[in-house]
Amino acid sequence: MVYITNWDEFVKRIEELQKQSPDKCRLVTKYSYRDKKLVIKYTDDVVCLQYATDQQQDVKKLEKLTGTLMRATLSQE
Repeated sequence: MVYITNWDEFVKRIEELQKQSPDKCRLVTKYSYRDKKLVIKYTDDVVCLQYATDQQQDVKKLEKLTGTLMRATLSQE
């Protein structure tokens, strides 16, 4: 598993992975109350990309990313 520390790099790698295997990709989020961290994981069961944050502004970025991925998935069908 790869932790990516830069949000823009994370989004770029997700978009590349989405283009390669859109039917196998999934997005998983997990919030740890103890650590106060949000972990975002995107995988196609071969490649696993992760991003961890404790910043509130990244939740808005996640909402935007989710919308973008949904539109991309629906337009491919």
